[in-house]
Amino acid sequence: MSWFRNLFAVSFRAKVLVPIIAVMICLMALTAWIVDQRITRQFEADARNSLANADDAFRASQELRHKNMLLRFRELPAQPHYNALFQNAVQSHDTLTLREQLDRLLAQPGVDAVLFNSADQKVMTSSERDPLVSTTDLGAACQHVVKQALAGQERADIVRVGGKLYDVVSIPTMDPDGDLNGALTVGSEIGTDVADELSRFTHSQIVLLADTKVAASTIPAADARSLVDLSNDIFQDSKEGGPMIIRKQTIAGEHYYCSGGCLVSLNGAKPLCYLLLYSYEQPFRALQTTQQILLLASGLAILLGSTIVCILVGKVTRPLRELRDNVEAVGRGDFSRRVTVRSQDECGELAQVFNQMTENLKNSREQLETTVDTLKNTQAQLIQSEKLSGIGGFIAGVAHELNNPLTSVMGFAELLEKSDVGPMYKRHIEIIHKSAQRCHKIVQALLSFARRRAPERKVVSINGLVESAHEILQYQLRTSNVELIMKLDPALPQATVDPHQLQQVLVNLITNALQAIESYQPNGRIKVTTASKGDTIQLIVQDNGPGIPEENLSKIFDPFFTTKEVGKGTGLGLSLCYGIVKEHGGTITPRSRPGEGTTFTVELPVAHNEVIETVSETPQPAPDTAFIREGAGKKVLVIDDEEAILHMVREALTPRGYEVDTVSDGESALARVRERDYDVALCDWKMPGLNGEQVYERMRSINPALCSRIIFITGDVINERTQKFLEQQNKICLAKPFTISEFRGAISKVLKAA
Repeated sequence: MSWFRNLFAVSFRAKVLVPIIAVMICLMALTAWIVDQRITRQFEADARNSLANADDAFRASQELRHKNMLLRFRELPAQPHYNALFQNAVQSHDTLTLREQLDRLLAQPGVDAVLFNSADQKVMTSSERDPLVSTTDLGAACQHVVKQALAGQERADIVRVGGKLYDVVSIPTMDPDGDLNGALTVGSEIGTDVADELSRFTHSQIVLLADTKVAASTIPAADARSLVDLSNDIFQDSKEGGPMIIRKQTIAGEHYYCSGGCLVSLNGAKPLCYLLLYSYEQPFRALQTTQQILLLASGLAILLGSTIVCILVGKVTRPLRELRDNVEAVGRGDFSRRVTVRSQDECGELAQVFNQMTENLKNSREQLETTVDTLKNTQAQLIQSEKLSGIGGFIAGVAHELNNPLTSVMGFAELLEKSDVGPMYKRHIEIIHKSAQRCHKIVQALLSFARRRAPERKVVSINGLVESAHEILQYQLRTSNVELIMKLDPALPQATVDPHQLQQVLVNLITNALQAIESYQPNGRIKVTTASKGDTIQLIVQDNGPGIPEENLSKIFDPFFTTKEVGKGTGLGLSLCYGIVKEHGGTITPRSRPGEGTTFTVELPVAHNEVIETVSETPQPAPDTAFIREGAGKKVLVIDDEEAILHMVREALTPRGYEVDTVSDGESALARVRERDYDVALCDWKMPGLNGEQVYERMRSINPALCSRIIFITGDVINERTQKFLEQQNKICLAKPFTISEFRGAISKVLKAA
């Protein structure tokens, strides 16, 4: 999400495309919704009309069936054969003969039940196709139509017998004198064939229900229980004379609109309820297809529209991008770049102004370069002592900038050395710690060179220093295809030197040889030789590079003299080597010819009657076997603008039980001091905003007790004013980089004195 916000904030194309695409998507969604709503309403309207027509057709069909049955059986009792049969049966009570004739009638198509009642409503006989339908049930169901037939009125009705539905007609029978002597009732079962016929007539699916049970259905795959539940839902919500109730329902995987109704019999009962189901499966699938086509078309429209807008925006912003590229080129110092003026609009005016600005900058730079050349010529006239006096302040600033990261590197390396890691990683950590210490010594050596301070010397093996320098530079040598050959005298006596300073000399000499070979040929060779000559030790570094011209050989030890391109050398390397060797009472002599390589010979005095100290490997730190939690319950506030140092201090103190709070500036530190009490505070001397002295003075008015337990740390050179302040306030000041043991010792000292 942050990436999207950043893109939207900086990209003009995104600012145009995102709103357009968003509007198009919203329009697409709105169109799809409107289409879906309108088509759905149309479906419902069509379904309501179709179901209403189907309902009318269903009722009309039922009335037509009754009329047809009346027309079919109305004249049957008047036929001579049936008239005589009914008269004889009534007079003689010959039910057997009557039963045989009724069975013949039952054999006719469309006749499923026959019943004959005498004038006193007594059932003379009956015949049914379904053996499960009893005469008693049939007579009871048809009693109301029989009564009307015995009253001389032929009637048709719907009755339910044993869970089945029948269309019945009851016809009065007469004797020869015209007197009514009985009633003939004929029933036709309303089953699946009738439902199919009604379905074709009404153009809908039909479900007939008798007493909440499915009597017939044109949907054979439908679950009877679901159909009954649907009918209950419709009939429960429907009101007499109210609007038609329509429900959506999915039956057997097909979508339907459903409605229903009931037919009222002559006795006021509702033996037949029905469901009319209008399938909208095909329109529904057509709607889905339309929606998919609409979505696809909308997606293609969005893609096409976005592409067109992107192309147009690209054309519009092309002058701006060209202007941006030219601005970057001018920022890099290329004042020859010009923007092509393609139009007379605002972009064209901007291009003209930019070209004029570039021309002015070019002229100003030429004037500035002329001024700089004048200043360089003036500077060249300064004496060497004035150059060297300025080196001290420069080196002090460099020392401060290097000591801050070196503090965290040495601290974390020391913490890692005491951790449980494998031998291989232990060796790597030792190299890191050793290299950081060497960097620290190099910084001290620079200060010593600039201020002529005496170096710290030890009795060491020169061979070990050569091997250590090779270990540091072996990757660079290998990747540059330069072979380092070491020819070391195993009987070489020891020398009293500062190992870090002399290692710096070796690294500088080998690095200079490596750089010279890289610019001269793809492969090369450097040979380092050690030998003893009387009371001196000779260290010879020889390469097969391009050599040094004779006119430059006498200048190579001058500070800032270099033949390298601007930015690839400072001219201090050999000058520092010369100063270090001279301070050790030795000499460094160059010998070179163009095309034959260069040889540097360093001679150092031999140390007598002293035990050698090997420096090729860093001494292993003493294991922290006694894990002391001397800081339990102690709160420490650390103030430093270097995040890595804050993290290193926390990692060094927290395992000892200290509760550590860290801040990166003086104002935040004073706010913390106001909020809670601390047992000891560590404060960097030089920080942005409030420096260490200013923090101390303000803290005195907030928490004087904490001021007595403050420790200063600094990566800078302590000047006289700072030294005087520390002496007057009796404060400890740790110089960066410091070891973990020095750091913990200072805290313990302050806490014990409190």
